[in-house]
Amino acid sequence: MSDSTLLYDLPTVTVRRTIVSDMANNVYLITHKGHGAQILIDAADDAPAIQRLLSDASHDADVPPRLCLIATTHSHWDHIRALAEITVQTGVPTAVGREDAASIKEETGVGIDRLLDHGDVLDADGLILTAVHLRGHTPGSMAYILEAGPSTLIFSGDSLFPGGVGNTGGDPARFISLLNDVQERLFDVYPLDSAVLPGHGEATTLGSERSELSLWRERGW
Repeated sequence: MSDSTLLYDLPTVTVRRTIVSDMANNVYLITHKGHGAQILIDAADDAPAIQRLLSDASHDADVPPRLCLIATTHSHWDHIRALAEITVQTGVPTAVGREDAASIKEETGVGIDRLLDHGDVLDADGLILTAVHLRGHTPGSMAYILEAGPSTLIFSGDSLFPGGVGNTGGDPARFISLLNDVQERLFDVYPLDSAVLPGHGEATTLGSERSELSLWRERGW
């Protein structure tokens, strides 16, 4: 059973979410109100639920919306189970961190159209996201940054959650890599009121989590 919600109704964009699978994955849909361009973040599972999400956004723009891109945060199986089906249904290009592309193709058969490096800009007909490479959860894990007027939204995948960074398999080197990237590439760059929209669970803000960074580093997870 999926849950479809309008999370943000900002001056230039809307952001909708559906929750899918037994892993309660968040699938996000960004729609530009002016020209209807859309980016889907993580075709995690349940293609019919994702199609309903697209349908729910049919009146979010001044013109008929159109999906332009599927951006995947990382290669773990629970974030890509509907990628092949949605790609076939919509015919839109895909984007993912360079280091995760091969494993996604092996798992799903989907070739990735845009291989992303840190700082790359995704421009879907004027709907713009910045890719931030957060190394540690997977080699190519990406967060996607949407700057919409005064609002900054960070789609963090499984790299940052309320209460800590993502799972690094008990590997101290991976944990330090991820925590350093999260601190240097998110907390030190974006405003503290930036919303963090993770791959599972509810949103937080950078400001709500910042004071805990030293605790996370000390506890090692």
